Amino acid sequence: MSFLSRLRALLSRPKTATRVGVRRPTSTDRADAPREDALRAVLVEDPNNREAFAALAEVVRRHASGVSPADPLTAEQLPPDARRASDVAVWALAEELAGNPRAWYPLVELARLSLSDDHEGAMRRLHGACEREHTGLALAEGVRVLREADLPGEGAGLGVSHWAPRDHVPEAGRQVVLAALEGDRPLEARRHLNELAEARENDPAVTPVLTELEARVAAAVADYES
Repeated sequence: MSFLSRLRALLSRPKTATRVGVRRPTSTDRADAPREDALRAVLVEDPNNREAFAALAEVVRRHASGVSPADPLTAEQLPPDARRASDVAVWALAEELAGNPRAWYPLVELARLSLSDDHEGAMRRLHGACEREHTGLALAEGVRVLREADLPGEGAGLGVSHWAPRDHVPEAGRQVVLAALEGDRPLEARRHLNELAEARENDPAVTPVLTELEARVAAAVADYES
């Protein structure tokens, strides 16, 4: 059964009244239950706390796959069924958190998990995350997800739709420029880098981004025009 099929089966189950901050009952008293409860409480207050989400995702993945705490050297060697089960568990967590209208990071996680099986739905979630968040953090994460999935053109398109150079964090502009470069759009990358430089002139937070990307953009444009 594909990951998307498992997700559909999960989503078709009757809803419960469980809230995000309350651990679901289990048949055993787990040793890490207090930590799970604490992480859920943090995410009730801030559903976009990436560190808390990652930590809680590790907990739910471990329980879903039925393995002991993950060794980073062997974590990717889980049997396929266990890995799918852990992905479904993280999907359920992200979907639960995404119900909060302030939540954008869970939408990014949902998009990452569904990108290969439901590209259109994943893109809707990324656009939704950007619409919920106005500092550019969601855009930066969304473009990074698409770049890591070898979809830089989609990342560049997400940037065109949502990037606001004057208002967004420098990392958003950095990710948009990188997506344009990796998508073989050097002139677009040059335009974006110029927009960032003009919109945030003399902003010390932007200077490292300009320093990092200027030579790469110039080289890409030169290759394109040669």
